[in-house]
Amino acid sequence: MRINFDFSDLEAFLAVMDTGAFHTAGETLNLSQSAITRRIQKLEAALDSVLFERTTRAVKPTLVAKRLKVRAEAILEDAQETTQAMRDESVAFAHQRNAVVTVAIIPTMVAGIMPVAIARFRGAGQAARIRLLDLDANGVAEAVSQGEAEFGICSIAVGERGTEFEPLMDDPMVLALPKGHHLSGRTPLDWGLLETEALILPSRGTGNRLLIDDAMARARLRHSWTFEVHRSSTALELVAGGSGVALVPRSAITPALATKLTWRPIGAPEIVRPVGLLTRTGQTDMPAVAALKEAVRRAA
Repeated sequence: MRINFDFSDLEAFLAVMDTGAFHTAGETLNLSQSAITRRIQKLEAALDSVLFERTTRAVKPTLVAKRLKVRAEAILEDAQETTQAMRDESVAFAHQRNAVVTVAIIPTMVAGIMPVAIARFRGAGQAARIRLLDLDANGVAEAVSQGEAEFGICSIAVGERGTEFEPLMDDPMVLALPKGHHLSGRTPLDWGLLETEALILPSRGTGNRLLIDDAMARARLRHSWTFEVHRSSTALELVAGGSGVALVPRSAITPALATKLTWRPIGAPEIVRPVGLLTRTGQTDMPAVAALKEAVRRAA
């Protein structure tokens, strides 16, 4: 059955019921008396019922009108609540869309964590934009401590004042090898086997190099590098091209790179870098920041 009346017709009907007169109802709704009359006639035609008995002196509601009044009030109240709720949600969503969450992150963690975390973040209804600052571990710590990023994802608990480190996962250092390399059949690899290889190491001062140097010093082992590079991605491109072998975090070897090279674990001393969230001490997170942090935790 088609419904041939709308909310404005019900509003006119209730105004007549409340005021007892068509012209007064028109003044209440800022409409002419003839406009009120047309709306009531439309409603009567749709309901196939007379709603008001009109005389020159008074407008008297019929029994049908009295029964309709309760339902019309409920219909309009529900419509107003629905409209307000949708407006509130639209405002909230627009605010989320305009919000920006800035995350400082070491590049090797981008592929392994962020796509999954972002999918969870969006799945939870979050619409904030995300700005990623891909920096080394020291850069991440500096960006967080100086307020340039809401939080960071870094590889070591950098001792930057005013920050807190929350461990998420352990990321082992492995040896990346060209496809078909003669060491690819050995597991795990002995450090002594690297003495005759063109070894690619992270640059001095980077978090990964600090971990490697510390582990080698504690084990009283010596290493000699052939290439130093700042980013793990650069080291892996050299490996894929056959220039040497590289000590890199396992997380740096993405599925796309795994088609170009292979990797093997290193024997004692094993090197594992902790990866976690870096946050300013005492920071109060906005809802979008807290939601993205939780998505990162679950992704890790």
